[in-house]
Amino acid sequence: MLLALALTGGAAQAETDADGFTNPLDQLQFNPSLDQREFERSSLSALNVYDPWESWNRRVYHFNYRFDEWVFLPVVDGYRYVTPRVVRSGVSNFFSNLGDVPNLLNSLLQFKGKRSLQTTGRLLLNTTVGVAGLWDPASHVGLPKQSEDFGQTLGFYGVPDGPYVMLPLLGPSNLRDTGGKVFDFAAESQINYLNVSEISSDHPEITGLRVVDMRHTTNLRYGQLNTPFEYEKIRYVYREARKLQIAE
Repeated sequence: MLLALALTGGAAQAETDADGFTNPLDQLQFNPSLDQREFERSSLSALNVYDPWESWNRRVYHFNYRFDEWVFLPVVDGYRYVTPRVVRSGVSNFFSNLGDVPNLLNSLLQFKGKRSLQTTGRLLLNTTVGVAGLWDPASHVGLPKQSEDFGQTLGFYGVPDGPYVMLPLLGPSNLRDTGGKVFDFAAESQINYLNVSEISSDHPEITGLRVVDMRHTTNLRYGQLNTPFEYEKIRYVYREARKLQIAE
C-alpha cells in the first residue's frame, strides 16, 4: 500500500511532547507532485474518522495510557498474583453471566430470534447448573457468548455513530455508543438480576472487583502497537469493528 506522504527534509525527527508522545503528523507534508484523486485513494483515507473533539480525545488517550501504566495494570497484576486461576475464572464467568441480561434485551430489540433463544438458554443454564454463573456450561453445549449492546441496537435502526469519543478509563467509543453504555447500565440496574445491583450499592467492593475483572479480561494494552500512530489506528479499528458488529 503506497503512502502519499514525504517527511520534511527527508528523515526529519518527530517532535516529542513533555509526556513522551510523538506528534508525527506535524512533520508530514503532502507530495506536491501527487495527483489529488490518487491521494484521496491512498492509505490515509483509513484515518478519515469524524473526530471533531480530537484535541480533548488525545488528552483522554494520554490519561488512559498513564493510568493504565501506573494504576490499572499494576492492580490487575496484583489481582492475578494473589487470586488462583480457578477463582479468577469464576469471577469472570459470574460477571459475564450478568452481562447476558442486556445482551438478551438488545437481541430482542433487534428481533434476533435465534440469538435471543441462545442467550436465554445461556442465562438459564449458567445460572442453575453453573451455580449463579460461576461456571459456563452453556459454552460447552453449543451456546456461545453473544455480544449485543444498545449502541448496536441504535445502529441497527440506522442511528449514525456521531463523533468519535475517547472515554476516560473505558477507552474508544462514539457518541451513539456512549449513550448506549448508559442505557445498558441503567437496564441492568433496573432488572437487578440475582439482586446484584442492589447488593452492590451497599458493597462498593463488588463494583471495584467488576472493574478490575473487566480490565483483566480486556486484551487492549496502550502502546502495544509500538507506533506513533496508535491513536489513529485504535480510532479506525474501533469504527470498523462496530460496523461489523452491527451488520452481523
